[in-house]
Amino acid sequence: MLLEVAWEVCNQVGGIYTVIRSKVPAMMESWSGRYCMIGPYVNKQIQAELEPLEDAADIFGLAATNLRKKGYDVVYAEWLITGKPRVILLNPNAIEEKAMSVIKYLLWKNHQIRTPDDNKLINQVIGFAYLTKLFIDELVKIAGNNQPLIAHFHEWMAGLPIVDIKREKMPVKTIFTTHATQLGRHLAINSPFFYAHLPFFKWEDEAKKFGVETEASIEYQCAQNCDVMTTVSDVTARECKYLLKRNPDVVLPNGLNIQRFEALHEFQNLHSLYKDQIHEFVMGHFFSSYSFNLDNTMYFFTSGRYEYKNKGFDLTLEALVHLNHQLKMEKSPLTVVMFFITKRDFSNIRPEVLQSRAMMEEIRQTCDAIQKQIGKRLFFESTMRKDHRLPELNEFVDEYWKMRYRRTIQSWKSNKMPLPITHKLVNEDQDEILQFINRRDLLNREEDKVKIVYHPDFITSTNPLFGMDYSQFVRGCHLGIFPSYYEPWGYTPLECMASGVPAVTSDLSGFGDYLLRNMPDHEKGGMFVVERGKRTFDWSAKQLAAFLYKFLQQDRRSRIMQRNNVENYSAAFDWENLIRHYDEAYKIVIK
Repeated sequence: MLLEVAWEVCNQVGGIYTVIRSKVPAMMESWSGRYCMIGPYVNKQIQAELEPLEDAADIFGLAATNLRKKGYDVVYAEWLITGKPRVILLNPNAIEEKAMSVIKYLLWKNHQIRTPDDNKLINQVIGFAYLTKLFIDELVKIAGNNQPLIAHFHEWMAGLPIVDIKREKMPVKTIFTTHATQLGRHLAINSPFFYAHLPFFKWEDEAKKFGVETEASIEYQCAQNCDVMTTVSDVTARECKYLLKRNPDVVLPNGLNIQRFEALHEFQNLHSLYKDQIHEFVMGHFFSSYSFNLDNTMYFFTSGRYEYKNKGFDLTLEALVHLNHQLKMEKSPLTVVMFFITKRDFSNIRPEVLQSRAMMEEIRQTCDAIQKQIGKRLFFESTMRKDHRLPELNEFVDEYWKMRYRRTIQSWKSNKMPLPITHKLVNEDQDEILQFINRRDLLNREEDKVKIVYHPDFITSTNPLFGMDYSQFVRGCHLGIFPSYYEPWGYTPLECMASGVPAVTSDLSGFGDYLLRNMPDHEKGGMFVVERGKRTFDWSAKQLAAFLYKFLQQDRRSRIMQRNNVENYSAAFDWENLIRHYDEAYKIVIK
């Protein structure tokens, strides 16, 4: 039997959720009824995605029933996603304070893991680990020694039961996967020479410095006590070697359920359709101040968690300064609109942005009314005319609509420059993207060939500015830019690939490293890998700018062929192909 334990099971809180959810069909094909997922019951809205199995007589159902009889809050259900896996959800918030104190004491006594008193997340993690261990105890009692059991834990938030399984010498084989080390993320942000200094960091000292002593201790103990240690890329494997003092036994690259992205021969049409929707936003945002030729406009974007340095936002902005300068010098007919899509705390959408879009919508309605009026009168006039000359169309428009048209256009037009950001941020003065834009004068002047749209919110179909889903927005763009400095894997360029959109990654991301090792002709497939590992920041920025410039020089036919190529390459990252790495880990742990 295989248990897969993760904080992200039925709990959409990060990229690991995509890993867990997207590989379910491949896992079910291999394991079927011998596979069960375990997650925390902290997201009550998940009920809509569950089909309860409260009276199930299978081994997982019996263990859940036994735990429920002891007074614990346990949900056993079918998760209504592709593959329909069985899930056990355990409520860590239902553990009483006195019991939690005992659990924490034993963590210190048995494993020397210190825990703070008032950290809600750590308390939930400890409670979840305690309940997961109790559930595994029940499974072992029911199965006896006849049924081998593998328990696969993802990240420190789920892996804590490993230490007690090892201590009690339970008949359970354990696998631990770290998707990004706790210290790695903090050190990468704060250490300018993170990769060069990796062998010299002392994890205990660094954990105290960054205030993540408990998290790092749990992660370290999981890595030391598991039977098989895994991570998601060779890039992160180097971190594990030095920060967790253990080389991974297997690398488990992340894949996607490519079938979900497939549009077959339709994906070129979808690009055109969604590009037109982005055109509407761009017209509403820019054209009240000045206009440019949308047929000669390219849409670039980056997205992800707001980590200015780690996600490569700083490098992207520097490359855009170089690109803007070059296009202006050449008096290029091209315009680039660069979107930064990343969630930030904001108070509201800026009124100027909403007003401009509303005014454009009023212009559209006025034009539709005039068009309808002209069409109707032209038809009647045509049936009565004796000559074949086209009548004066202005005569067919009522004075009311002429006045309304002139007033609406006049009200819409503005002498102000288009704003580089769509929302009012809570801490706007400290925002690094805005600081760079102001310092380097990327302020959407009319003469600028590179325009910036910083959108600090998710793009969804209910978004008042775009009115489309994020996946549709991606398809409507021409290029995704993700030159990360620290990225254990990197789903965003992979999602671009699956959507038929060329993308940029870096050799410091797990995905980029995988391309370099396994797909030497990746540039033909529309994927470009920026060199960052052994290069200076300025060198990498100029390399990225040169690639962006080269990308812009392609004709329309070449871009269509490139989108075909990149979409074809995505099949290599389907879970049907990459699940073999998980199979390898399970074979090793059984041996």
